[in-house]
Formats: sequence, C-alpha cells, structure tokens
Amino acid sequence: MMSYTLWTELRLAPTADPEYVIENACLVEQAGRIAWMGPRHALPAQWQQPVQEHRLGNRWLTPGLIDCHTHLVYGDNRAQEFALRLAGASYEEIARQGGGIVSSVKATRSLDEDQLLAQALRRLDALLDEGVTAIEIKSGYGLNLESERKMLRVARRLGELRPVTVRTTFLGAHALPPEFAGQTDTYLDLVCDQMLPTLAQEGLIDAVDVFCERIAFDLKQSERVLKAAQDLGLPVKMHAEQLSNLGGTELAARYQALSTDHLEYLDEAGIIAMKKAGTVAVLLPGAYYFLRETRLPPIELLRKHGVPMALSTDSNPGTSPCASLLLILNMGSTLFKLTVPEALAGVTRHAAQALGAPDINGELTVGARADFVAWDIESLPELVYWLGLPRCALVVYQGKISRDLRKESS
Repeated sequence: MMSYTLWTELRLAPTADPEYVIENACLVEQAGRIAWMGPRHALPAQWQQPVQEHRLGNRWLTPGLIDCHTHLVYGDNRAQEFALRLAGASYEEIARQGGGIVSSVKATRSLDEDQLLAQALRRLDALLDEGVTAIEIKSGYGLNLESERKMLRVARRLGELRPVTVRTTFLGAHALPPEFAGQTDTYLDLVCDQMLPTLAQEGLIDAVDVFCERIAFDLKQSERVLKAAQDLGLPVKMHAEQLSNLGGTELAARYQALSTDHLEYLDEAGIIAMKKAGTVAVLLPGAYYFLRETRLPPIELLRKHGVPMALSTDSNPGTSPCASLLLILNMGSTLFKLTVPEALAGVTRHAAQALGAPDINGELTVGARADFVAWDIESLPELVYWLGLPRCALVVYQGKISRDLRKESS
C-alpha cells in the first residue's frame, strides 16, 4: 500500500458547521487527499499502521479557509485618500477627481513584477497565517495589456511560491484608464478584442469580472465583457449593486455568473435571478465598513430565497485594505448579522462555490484534497468571536504542513 499519514486527537468539523462535529476523530491522508475520516474507534485495520502520525491534542479541525474575492496584487497604498474620506469626501468624489482605482493604476504600472510580488507576498502571508488555503486574485489595476499581464503573472507566481491555490480573475473592465477619458467604448474594444483573448490564450485567466456601476461600466458595456468571456469559454463574475441598483446582478445571472459581489443595493428581482442561475452572493463587509456605508445587503431576502452567501476580504488598496479573513468573519456577523454557521460557510463551502474550481470544495470529504486547519479554540464560534488574537495552530495544504504556528507560541 502507498504510504499514508494519520492525524489523530482532533475534534473534526468537516463542513465548519458547529452542528456537525466528530469528537475524538482521526483523518487519513494519502497522496495529498483524504483517504478516510471518522471516529478514532472506527478506524479500519488497513489504516492502523501509518508511516507517520500527527497527534493534534484535541484541537478543532476545519477545512482550509477560502478568500474568494481579492485584489491582492497592486502598487503602494491609498492612505491619503482614506484621510480625505475621513475629512468628508465621498468615494465617488475622489474617483471623479482622478483618485480611487486610477491612482492605484498609476502606482501599479510603475512597478515591475518583482516589486509587485514582494508587496503582495506580505499580504498573502498574513492570510495564510490565518488558515487560508485557496484565494482568488483579480487584475484590474493595470488597464492595459502589459500591466494586466504583469498582475496576472504575479498572481500565478504567488501560487508557485506559497502553499495556496490561486485562482486568477481578469478585471480589465475595472475602471476607465486616464488615457481613454471619454472613450469608454474604445477602451472596451481593447479589453474584449485584445486583452481578454490574449491573456486567456497565455493561460493567465480562470474567470472574468466587470465593475458594473455608475462610476465604471453600464449594463450594455458590462454585457460586452460578459459576452466576450462566454465566447472564450470562461466563467464570469460581477461587481454589482455596490453604490446603486443598475440591474447588474440580473444581467450577470443571465450569463450563469459564478458570483455577484458587494450587493448593498441588490433587490429581490436580482436575488431571484441569482437563485435560478446558481449564482453566489459574495458579501464584502470590509468595504462596507471602510467606506462607512449605511445600506446593508438584503440578508433576509438572500436567506428567504436560499442564495448561498460567501464572505471575503476584498483585499484592495482603496476600500478594504484588509489581510485578515478572520476579521471579516466577525464583521460579517456584527455588521451583516450573519449567524456563526452562515459566516463559517461563507469562508468555506460557499466561498468554494463562488470560485467554481473542481478541486476546491470547502469541505473535508473522502477523496477531497487534504487542505485543513487545526485551531487552538474551545468552540467553533471563537473563530467568529475573537479580534486580533491568533488562534490558528497548524495549516495543512495538500497533505503537507504548510504553517506550524504551534512552534511560534511555544
């Protein structure tokens, strides 16, 4: 028999659901996948003599966490704009004056791949230390072929340099670059006819996103991007209904979008369309908090219609400079009033659904990849409860220990 590893002395929450826990459990990993899991007393004889056994001291074990919406690769920061907002300027006012996304475009274009990589690694490492084993990274701060390629290449390199699964999303339709001021349709010609097919052919794109909003692209323009992606066989997502209700969610649902994200201004018609299309609602409380938004996403309507809700950092320089998915768990509960099971599903099962990747399912099941986290907690609600107190003890990625934070605390 091929060698295998036995993990014992654990409280196993295979779906991160407090209602489904296996006490005194064990898990068998073989070739990077889960070969068996269940109560220790039920371990079959064939798994009783492992080459290696790890005793976890009755720690809690959950699936690896998934950050399903980030803009992790970018140049510098926008702390000065933060100060302007604190002084009373709105996000839209700053954007219309040449700030916002465009200021990050200038900074990102000025850096080479290695410089962008060094900055992104710091943010990624903070997430990995909290148990993240899969992450989505969008482009969108390049807004020309060379710089969008640069961002996506850096995102791919992050997945090669660190033990994490990286899914890349092309967001060329994030904003209008300054050199195309007043020429939105001409810029979209570049996005749809040159950038998107070229970068897809180079293997740099897993999905395509578009910012459908008053300060970005309208419905007709957004549909051009969705159609171009569909023609290339690429799944789509959408930044929708963040600042107003343009009906972007209903449009995205017609293209079977993996997710629509933000959604503070989402209405019931959009929710019904999401449910029919199997589209995930990705909630981003970091941006809600950072922008001091007052309109909540329609959580009760999403519950009513059974639309899965994911949570993510939206890690970006302008509206959510966050590198803590655990903090987002707390924000999702305190600001959006999600329950503990809803919040935990939002960074595991539902986040996996929003990525649409066959090897990322956000659950621990036999045959699934052995991506899991051991926690120094007494109960699962502590993952949602604590602010700034490290609880991650051990991270395992594809069956191998990738982060052993027990040593740092001993």
